[in-house]
Amino acid sequence: MIALFFMIYALIGAGAGWGLYSFAEVELTLAICGGAIMTALLGQVHLFATRAGESTEITARMDQVESAQKDAKERIDVMEARTSAVEITVKQELTERRDALVSEMRQLETLIERLSKSFETKLADAETTGDVAPQEDAVLRRVKDALEDGRVDLHLQPIVSLPQRRVSFYEGFTRLRDPDGSLILPGAFLDAARRANLLGVIDNMMLYRSVEVVRRLAARDRRVGVFCNVSSHSLEDPHFFPFFLNHLEQNRDLAGALIFEIQASRFEHRSRQMREAMERLTALGFRFSIDHAETIDIDLPRLQDAGIRFVKFKGGALIDQLRDPFGPRPRSSVERKISGEEVAAVCSRYGVTLIAEKIEEEVSVVEVLEYGIPYGQGHIFGAPRPIKSSLMEETAPPAELVRMLTTRAS
Repeated sequence: MIALFFMIYALIGAGAGWGLYSFAEVELTLAICGGAIMTALLGQVHLFATRAGESTEITARMDQVESAQKDAKERIDVMEARTSAVEITVKQELTERRDALVSEMRQLETLIERLSKSFETKLADAETTGDVAPQEDAVLRRVKDALEDGRVDLHLQPIVSLPQRRVSFYEGFTRLRDPDGSLILPGAFLDAARRANLLGVIDNMMLYRSVEVVRRLAARDRRVGVFCNVSSHSLEDPHFFPFFLNHLEQNRDLAGALIFEIQASRFEHRSRQMREAMERLTALGFRFSIDHAETIDIDLPRLQDAGIRFVKFKGGALIDQLRDPFGPRPRSSVERKISGEEVAAVCSRYGVTLIAEKIEEEVSVVEVLEYGIPYGQGHIFGAPRPIKSSLMEETAPPAELVRMLTTRAS
């Protein structure tokens, strides 16, 4: 196409040169130059027009690209806004569901505590009058049947290190089951077992299962320990404590991973038999923990001598005491008044580690971290869950042990 236009422009130039030579009587040389100049001018005009058209087309295309980019950016902004809205909605729903679950668990724990107190009151009345309600007889039969059939389960709740929230320990909770799989509430079976002198049976069964669980965790290189609740009655019972002690002597290699937990009120008023039992367990290398502590005014040298290595407080109550500059403080060799931020460090000097339990909200976690509490426990970190059914079968107490314990109790 360009060659054709060039030929046309050359013909026009030649015609112009011939006209100059023939009609204008211009010299031949000048006429040829004039024709060449005409041809060149026409070519330049053509090139200029062509480039102007291409420039216009490029500009139009660039405008289209910019418009497309603008549309794409607007769509991306819309998608990001929708994504953010969905994320916020999901977080709100998850928070609401978690808060609802925590609220339900709190209500359940409160109900269990009320039931426990109610049963204790009824038990005291029964011991005074000598009468036992038919409902309590039914509970007692359920407890005995569960023990004789070995329907004693172990539920584990994690205890995490802070702030990493890595599982460092588990607390074991005893649960009894009916034949249909339904649970017997602790507030019911604990009082019935105490009345029938069966607490030693339950503690020994739980001890056996806890030892087996710890051994399997150790085999998997899981460096975690298990807190095992033990009643003061079992430590004082001359019939069942020998079974308890004998089993621990055979498994003293697990002393570093098995911690026995007793209530703070029981520890404060422990009998001579209980003190001697704790000393014998401490001599084997086992450690103790006290829970349900109400005040941080604890005697650290006394706890150290008794083998107490962990103390549990309700997170909210602990923070309230530490936050109060005039609040209670641990008794130690430190003569000055220590601040709330120093309490955990002072306790660690005596080998006592603080654990904040009953933590249910993130704001409580932040408050606990402010005072350097090294461990936390609560539904926000995980609720008590039964061990796997396969592990439940593997760690079940032998039938001979169950029969021997229940026969001895009766």
